[in-house]
Amino acid sequence: MKYKTFLLFGAPGSGKGTQGKTLGSIPRFFHCPCGDVFRSIDTRTKVGQAFLEYSSKGQLVPDDVTVQLWKVAIDAAVDAHKFKPDIDTLVLDGIPRNVNQAKIMEEMISVEKVFHLSCPNRETLFTRLKKRALKDNRLDDANEQVIQRRLDIYESESKPVLDYYPEDCVTVVDAMQAPSKVLFDILASVNGMDGHHESAAV
Repeated sequence: MKYKTFLLFGAPGSGKGTQGKTLGSIPRFFHCPCGDVFRSIDTRTKVGQAFLEYSSKGQLVPDDVTVQLWKVAIDAAVDAHKFKPDIDTLVLDGIPRNVNQAKIMEEMISVEKVFHLSCPNRETLFTRLKKRALKDNRLDDANEQVIQRRLDIYESESKPVLDYYPEDCVTVVDAMQAPSKVLFDILASVNGMDGHHESAAV
């Protein structure tokens, strides 16, 4: 069974996590943030050890290992009845991170909507990422070079994912707006597409 899925997509600092969290609090949506998956890895498992092997050397974790880790987290949510795939829509942010991951995940998810949180103003992204890093006490992430590198990686590796999905599947949302307005635009699009969610999105 493929999981009915909405993807939240955008550059670092565009507000994917914020919107995902809010959507996840609405009945019939289940939010799985990729960052949480990596923070809660069980390193005793085979896939957990594979992740550790790469990350401890500072190497990029291969796409198939990344997707496997995500799958383990989703399966656990299904087993715990937190995510009920027959009635819930899965909301993802942070994965797929590149076209290869999108291809691997094809057999697991049915992507119904991609919300592209568009924020062309780099200055706004810089300001948001710096603020977030200082708030979370992640001082390394407040470094301008680190931020620049993250934005460059997004442009070269992640942004092409938008072209991987059909154009009529992608909804562009202005991420420069207030978070409540961004959420309103997302829900308006959801309700326009599928009346089944209308009651949940009020």
